[in-house]
Amino acid sequence: MGGQYRITGDKYPRMRRPRGRRRLVFLIVASVTALGLIGWGTLQLIDVFTGGGDKATAAGPKADCASKVSASATPAAATAKTLPKPGQITVNVLNATPRSGLAKETADELEKRGFKIGDVGNATDAYDKKVDGAGILLGAKSAYSAALPVLNTQLPGAELKTDGRDKATEVDLIIGTGFKSLTKKEDADKALAVLAKPQPTPSTSKKTC
Repeated sequence: MGGQYRITGDKYPRMRRPRGRRRLVFLIVASVTALGLIGWGTLQLIDVFTGGGDKATAAGPKADCASKVSASATPAAATAKTLPKPGQITVNVLNATPRSGLAKETADELEKRGFKIGDVGNATDAYDKKVDGAGILLGAKSAYSAALPVLNTQLPGAELKTDGRDKATEVDLIIGTGFKSLTKKEDADKALAVLAKPQPTPSTSKKTC
């Protein structure tokens, strides 16, 4: 261009957008973001007070997980005791009472129920007329959870004791002054069946959320 409108020099005017429009866009974006955060926070509070917070969220799984306990039968080898049968147990029947013939009568009944019978007679001085209860079942320490419980099914009121003998399948039945009779055979058989039956053991399952 020439004349009075001629441009000289190395600087030219630059066209700039109005600053007001840029501020307006920034305020709109900031307002939308703020409203979004407020809405999200409100929803979180509603979930907490209404129980919705129990569900797993982005913050992590719920904290309360219930452990379920259920009874499950474990292998018999792990729970059932290895108990001897009556025919594997030798019983020495000893009378610690003034009543004569009681040891022989009791021994005969035990033999009918399948037990082997050893010595039959009077109790030693350590027990003679010194047993107030129904009787004492005496055996080795290893018999305490084997032969003695089996014999105890025939005389539940007897006291179980151990001594230093070696044979686990030979035990003494010392009849006390409180003895009346052996348990009825039907009841003794039921007790034997329960004793030999494996019982289910409770097991705790893994936590479930």
